[in-house]
Amino acid sequence: MNMPDAVKKHWLNAIFAFSALFFWVIFLFWNTFYGMVAIWARSETFTHGFLVIPIVIWLIWLKRNVLASELPKTNFWILIPIFFTSIVWLLGNLVSINSVTQLAAVAIVVLLVLSIFGWSITSIIIFPLLFLFFAVPLGEFLLPLLMDWTAKFTVIAVRLSGVPVYQEGLQFVISSGSWSVVEACSGVRYLISSIMIGTLYAYLNYQSLNRRVIFVCVSIVVPVFANWMRAYFIVMLGHISGNKLAVGFDHLIYGWLFFGVVIMLMFLIGGRWAESTNFEEEKLNSVYTDAQFKNSSFWCMALIISCLVALPVGWENFVVYNQGPESPVMAAPSVLKSGWTRSNDGYIDIKPKFHGSAVDLNNIYIKNFVHAGFYVKYYRNQNYINKLVNSENSIFNTKDKYWILSRSENYIVKGLDDALTVRATDWKGLGVPGQIGETHLQTWQFYWVNGVFTGNDYIAKAYGAIQRLWGNGDDSAVIVLYAKDDVNHLAKKSIEEFLRDNYSEIKIILEKTRSE
Repeated sequence: MNMPDAVKKHWLNAIFAFSALFFWVIFLFWNTFYGMVAIWARSETFTHGFLVIPIVIWLIWLKRNVLASELPKTNFWILIPIFFTSIVWLLGNLVSINSVTQLAAVAIVVLLVLSIFGWSITSIIIFPLLFLFFAVPLGEFLLPLLMDWTAKFTVIAVRLSGVPVYQEGLQFVISSGSWSVVEACSGVRYLISSIMIGTLYAYLNYQSLNRRVIFVCVSIVVPVFANWMRAYFIVMLGHISGNKLAVGFDHLIYGWLFFGVVIMLMFLIGGRWAESTNFEEEKLNSVYTDAQFKNSSFWCMALIISCLVALPVGWENFVVYNQGPESPVMAAPSVLKSGWTRSNDGYIDIKPKFHGSAVDLNNIYIKNFVHAGFYVKYYRNQNYINKLVNSENSIFNTKDKYWILSRSENYIVKGLDDALTVRATDWKGLGVPGQIGETHLQTWQFYWVNGVFTGNDYIAKAYGAIQRLWGNGDDSAVIVLYAKDDVNHLAKKSIEEFLRDNYSEIKIILEKTRSE
């Protein structure tokens, strides 16, 4: 399509203004974008991120003729969502939540397009712009749920096949050997890849919104079910072959081959309902008036946005600059309230896997022959490695060779000064050093964030962000109470008694540490 000179000049001004603003945003949020690319490079789950930007550029190029028939027009109303999205980035960065900062940064880039080029142009390329969000490494929070589903389905399917199964959490035993569902078995890689590919396939092959939505839904359900079947087939293949097949590297090969076949069949079936699409259609030349060519508005918009997005970044630097000292001092007395006394009788020794911290303590207390463990990990000046709430933080990780998670629930503790919900988890220990035979353990986990107790990860993050935003620091702690269990549920009684007796004492210990 041949453009009039005035239209070309108008487009060039818009493109240059957008480019300058885009590189300014990349500069301001460099750590966020660099962090995304680093995750693509080190994690096989998110390697597809390298393909997102080339795909987006290609999809926009397909619409070049349609775009050329429109005229860029600034939209000053978008300044409001751009500013609030920048605030969301700031809150996420203050508490080091990668997913929040990365989603916010990508959202700002999308909003830049809308602010400079206007809705008429943005609406033409709305799918490629939304496709950018697949670049955000998001989905690992589904790991525990998908692992649990995979384990349950596999056990049920194996039993229906006539093979007796004994299950303990994510591990189960059949006559030919033992199996466990680990992170690689969750199917999260299959799911994320399938959703991205399925969404692109639906856009390129269908015009009807209903067909697109249905195919995307299918691309979500199919990989989950396919992963369940993959896990079942691998267990049965190992069982039938006497553990000669599907127990080593070929375990992964069979999994990917099965997944590839399933996805190919999904596309072949979906192709039966494909609709003709033409992404390179041309529109007729439009008639413009001189009043529409306000080239200065692009640069005015770029200047305003550059200041808006810089404000949260500047405030974040101010908050970091005014952080407190790195190393607080924390100590718990030998004798707590109501007669709880520190014990060194070798009751049990656990070391929760919480990454980083300023300081921690781990004591066992006894009262009337009742034991309770008291573990605290204290955090200050948090960052993306050293932070309170982290998906990698756990009491025992899934690869622990001694402890198996049996059950976990949220438990409301009554009789305290404040309402408190804790994460109560039952563990089974096999061959635990210092313990004889099979060991059962119960743990209660909750957080303290600048004086407030909560058992919810999201509330802990939100409250921490607000406190840090107002310059109140980010002192926080994770508290784990634990005790050995038996058929009489002694652990629950022991921990609850310890917490009720020493709730105010725990507050004093943490408040004193904050003041150091």
